[in-house]
Amino acid sequence: AFDGVVFDPPRAGAEDQSKQIARSDVPLVAAVSCNPVTLARDLRILLDGGYALKSVTPIDQFLWSPHVEAVALL
Repeated sequence: AFDGVVFDPPRAGAEDQSKQIARSDVPLVAAVSCNPVTLARDLRILLDGGYALKSVTPIDQFLWSPHVEAVALL
């Protein structure tokens, strides 16, 4: 058993991994994403699986660019 999971997928997201996590009993999930559309999709899968969204923090990791990373804790 694991105490937590961190996933940081490519822009395409982590749909299959989110489904696996949603079926698990891992108590803490941290999702890192550079794509808000796929992050929303992956979070919906986790929320439908019983997780509760605790926070989403945007991180301006790439100065002088429009790209932002987001870290979601569930």
